Order: sequence, then structure tokens, then C-alpha cells
Amino acid sequence: MSYVITDPCIDVQDQACVEVCPVDCIHFDEGEDRMLYINPDECIDCGACEPACPVSAIFAEDDVPADKAIFKEINVLWYSDKAAARAKVAELKPA
Repeated sequence: MSYVITDPCIDVQDQACVEVCPVDCIHFDEGEDRMLYINPDECIDCGACEPACPVSAIFAEDDVPADKAIFKEINVLWYSDKAAARAKVAELKPA
């Protein structure tokens, strides 16, 4: 299990979660991404990021609300196909 960043992060990108992550598993490309992404292969499930997020965008994978489940896929996808992940974000919340 890992943590997942969901839609409240879109266009916010606060990065408080990045500052508290002990393994640096939260990434984004500044100027290209509209949200941050957690690498499920690097996440150690410590949970430090969840309370640090000022917009409550981060959930443990098993606790992601049903209406935000697509973000499990989007977080994973970003690490293999950034363009596809960005396209899914744009479909869900146009700029």
C-alpha cells in the first residue's frame, strides 16, 4: 500500500508533503504538472505526507474515496507516461 494524491492538489501544489517525506517519493515537473504525484514503488507508507497537506488531497491507498479512485491510476501512470497522466488530469479538471 502507498499513499495517493488526489484532485484537491490540482493547481495548488503546496509541496508541504514533499518537505516531510523521508524518502523523497513525491514528484512533479514544475511548469508542466498541475499536481504532485506519489511513486508507489518508493513510498514507505509512513503517512507523514497526509497531515502535512493543507488541502486534504492525500489518502492511504485503501482509504481513497470512491469518487477519487482514478487518482490511484494517475499517480502510478505519471512514473511511466507523464503525458498520459497529465492528459487524465486535464480531462478531470480542465485548466
